Amino acid sequence: MAELYDLAAPKKAANLSINSDLLRKTRELNINLSATLERALKEELAKREAAQWIEENRTAIKSYNDFVEQHGCFGDEFREF
Repeated sequence: MAELYDLAAPKKAANLSINSDLLRKTRELNINLSATLERALKEELAKREAAQWIEENRTAIKSYNDFVEQHGCFGDEFREF
């Protein structure tokens, strides 16, 4: 499976606004803000790209499901479950 983004791309500084109490508590626990944000953004990116793929392929998925419903799957006669 292809990576969601270029893992070797250089880091880039970004200015963010964060709830001050949330920031204070995360700093007290020594939570790495950059790593946590990158992980959260990667998860959100994967979720959105998956949803976009489903939307772009909705017609093909429906066609395949209709075909299987009408004709069954290849090898159904050999399944033992």
